[in-house]
Amino acid sequence: MNAYEEYMKQMAQPMRDELTRAGFEELKTPEEVNYFMQESEGTALVVINSVCGCAAGLARPVAVASLNHSVKPDQFVTVFAGQDKEATAQMREFFGEIPPSSPSMAVLKDGKVVHFIHRHNIENHAPEEILENLLGAYDEHC
Repeated sequence: MNAYEEYMKQMAQPMRDELTRAGFEELKTPEEVNYFMQESEGTALVVINSVCGCAAGLARPVAVASLNHSVKPDQFVTVFAGQDKEATAQMREFFGEIPPSSPSMAVLKDGKVVHFIHRHNIENHAPEEILENLLGAYDEHC
């Protein structure tokens, strides 16, 4: 690993920890993604994590806050765009025609995307608005 990659890994660790401390399972390899998707039953929230400001100020805090809702998915997982590139690419394969977007959030039901929040639904939106979007999906699909 070169110095740049090591630096980025160290910089991203607190961003990973924010979700894993809250109970998200981190999928770091394509094999972990495939296993999760093949074994996934019920509902799941997938967070495509990112180092950008809208991930830090909006996406991650909203994802964590959503855990307090009375209705929520059975599982919570995350992949890190720009860090775990192969795992992120593999997860995006399961999203079908949905264009790559990071950060983003997908609500899955039995391995199929039933609700997707793109970066443009996160960036320049109030946290309350994003949370309302996500909780609406929980109420409808979970």
